[in-house]
Amino acid sequence: MKILLASQSPRRKELLASLGFDFEVVKIDCEEILPGNINIENAATYLSELKADAFRKLEHDEVLLTADTVVAFDNQILGKPKDEADAKSMLQKLSGKTHQVYTGISIKTLNKTITETDVADVEFEEISDEEIDFYVKNYKPFDKAGSYGIQEWLGMAKIKKMSGSFYTIMGLPTHLIYKILKEI
Repeated sequence: MKILLASQSPRRKELLASLGFDFEVVKIDCEEILPGNINIENAATYLSELKADAFRKLEHDEVLLTADTVVAFDNQILGKPKDEADAKSMLQKLSGKTHQVYTGISIKTLNKTITETDVADVEFEEISDEEIDFYVKNYKPFDKAGSYGIQEWLGMAKIKKMSGSFYTIMGLPTHLIYKILKEI
């Protein structure tokens, strides 16, 4: 089977390659808009399915993989920051608190789509304004839900505790991907 990864994320590319799969990166043009009444725990799955449905018809030997990650705190979705001020505001909200990271995946073949969501809890220590400024200035987390990458400085220096898969937080629940792709 020919695996098509519909993601421009360097982290997702790295993780899928590390699992030992050969794949081709493809681009999907799709407006990622959530319905106003969606439950937070369904948002990442909704977006991964939206992307999968927007792709062209697959050939019999192709498998499409789409994913989306949503950070949730206090019944609110924290998406990718619009700018530096938004990134700093999100990180101030997460400082000293626990939040959830949901990553939804869709694996689509010509005949079926398998969709799964994995969730992890992440607890940050207190993050000072100076630390937030340093992180945003040096790591520019503008392409990351919740304004941070677990694999970067902020994750290494300030995550106090997590429950769930590190890779789900990074943006691809590798254990689910491996299991599903091996079954196909």
